[in-house]
Order: sequence, then structure tokens, then C-alpha cells
Amino acid sequence: MTRKKKVLIVGAGGFAGGFIVQEALRRGFDVYAGVRRSTSRKYLTDPAIHFVVFDFDNPDSLPGTLVSALPDGERWDYIVYNLGATKCLNFMTFSKVNYGYLRSFTEALRKRGLEPDRFLFISSLSALGPGDEKGYAPFTESKIPTPDTRYGSSKLKAELWLQESGLRYIIFRATGLYGPRDHDYFLMFKSISKGFDFSVGFRRQVLSFLYVEDLARAIFDALANAPAGEIYNVAEPQTYTQKEFRSMTAKALGKRFVIPMRMPLWAVKAVSAVAEKWGVARMKPSTLNRDKYHILRQRNWGVDVSKAERDFGFHPQVNLEEGIRRSIEWYRKAGWLK
Repeated sequence: MTRKKKVLIVGAGGFAGGFIVQEALRRGFDVYAGVRRSTSRKYLTDPAIHFVVFDFDNPDSLPGTLVSALPDGERWDYIVYNLGATKCLNFMTFSKVNYGYLRSFTEALRKRGLEPDRFLFISSLSALGPGDEKGYAPFTESKIPTPDTRYGSSKLKAELWLQESGLRYIIFRATGLYGPRDHDYFLMFKSISKGFDFSVGFRRQVLSFLYVEDLARAIFDALANAPAGEIYNVAEPQTYTQKEFRSMTAKALGKRFVIPMRMPLWAVKAVSAVAEKWGVARMKPSTLNRDKYHILRQRNWGVDVSKAERDFGFHPQVNLEEGIRRSIEWYRKAGWLK
């Protein structure tokens, strides 16, 4: 009987994590879902899943947790590290979660001799900082990172740690992920469903997207085929304007008329500061904050994915129009949208 390859997916309970688990199961892996005690398992119901409960705030517990999760003498062939924070009450939490947890986890792996054949880390284009906003040349992997957000800086810090860790790593710098169950893009869909589309700034802006199932497929294609020690930008190759996004969303919603509302950057900056303070007062991180403002004001999110195409055959199957249609269909069935 052929041995199934083992994969551990850390951060399996997040938006993308559930889809990564589903893809791993579809491909016949022996799947371990790394979660925290407070993590919802709503979308992790397959009885074939093995759960591993990590306490990242107690790093001394990690080596023992890793060893006890596996049969004696075995290890994971692949580890997908999807754990991360995208919004926080305290910006120091970005470094704690996005860098500190990764460092503790990789140190625990090495301490117990459980280094996998490949360790794939989900980073972000925000680690690169602003791109070319004059000629609008797309991001390439050769760009020197100059992050201008605390989130992006924490992701870059994690990347640099991983590059010195001795692990056989692969890094994905993903663009904006969307799809069923996502909350951030859902807010945009909800606004357009009510007849309003808010955008930021008056200069030309190009946007890139990646449907979450395409990310999951790309992860396992890269684990199987990409060389270790490489960084890849991952996005749908096509770029879009906010007007195109609005038009596709309105069509999928059956909305005949949507009012575009463009806010000047100074106003967005002010609103972001207020929203952040209001979130702190309520002890609930705000989607709009000073860090997110820097992301919103960025004009060029175009991505060159030729390296990923060459090395592991990266070709997203779902374009933005189809991805929006699928997402809205799910939101309606789930009762998120009427």
C-alpha cells in the first residue's frame, strides 16, 4: 500500500486555511490541521482531518505538541504556514503574530528534527511596499522590499527569518485574496448591493486579485514542483480598475445602477484614524485603520507571475468575473447577502 504524504496546514481555521485543507484532502494527502484552541472548526468537518492544537503564546509547549501529533518516528512531508494577523488593536501584535509565532514554530521544528521536505509560507505583496506608480510596471520578485505598513514589515521580517532558518522554504507573496467566506471583500460586495461603490484617490489605480481556490491549487503545485529557497508573487495575471470591479459585481448582483463615490486621500486618512481609535475603544480591530490607509492609497498592484508560471505551472483557473459570481452565490446561500 502506497504511503500517503503527510501535510500540516498551520492556520487551517482562517479564511484561506479551510480551502487549503480541502485541496489537500482532494489530492489525497494525510491532512493535519494546525489550529488554536479558540479557532472555529465550522469549515473543517471532514472526519479524515487530524487536528493539532497549538498554543503559540506558550512557545515552550510547541516542540511537545509537534511530536505528540505524529506517529512515532514520522514527520510531515510538507508544511503550509498560513497563520497570520491582518488587522490588530495594537500594531505590535503584527510583529508578535506574523514574525514571533513563525520563529517559535520553526525553532520547535528544528529542535525536534521535524524539518519537512518543503515549508511553504504565505506572505503578502505588502512586504514589498509601494510599486511603480509612474510607469505602472508590475511587481517582480527582484524588487527590493520597502514596506510602508506595519503589516508588510512584519511579513518581511518573517520572510527574512525563514531565509536564515535552514528550512527548505518556499514563499508566496499573495495579492488580495477573495472568495466565499471572506469578510473583507464582502464589505465591498455589500456596499455595491446597496447601490454605492466607494473608491480612494483620483489618480489611476490598477488592482490585482486571486481567487482563494486558485491559491490552494498553487500551493500544492509549488510543493510538488518548485525548487526550495524561492519566492513567488501569486496573483491573477490580469489587472483591473475599480470601475471594472464595480461593473462585474453589479452584474453578479443584478444591480442596474450603482453610484460611484470617490473619496480624496486626505479624507480617507482622517476616517482611518478615527475608525482605528473607535476600534480600540470597542476592543475590536477595525478593518479601516492607519495601516490599511497606506494599502488603499497605493496606485499599482499589478503583478508579474512569469516566474511562478515557469517554475511550477501557475495558471489561475478563475478570473475575477467568475470569482465574483461564485462568491456572491455563496454569500446569498449563506444568508450574508439578500
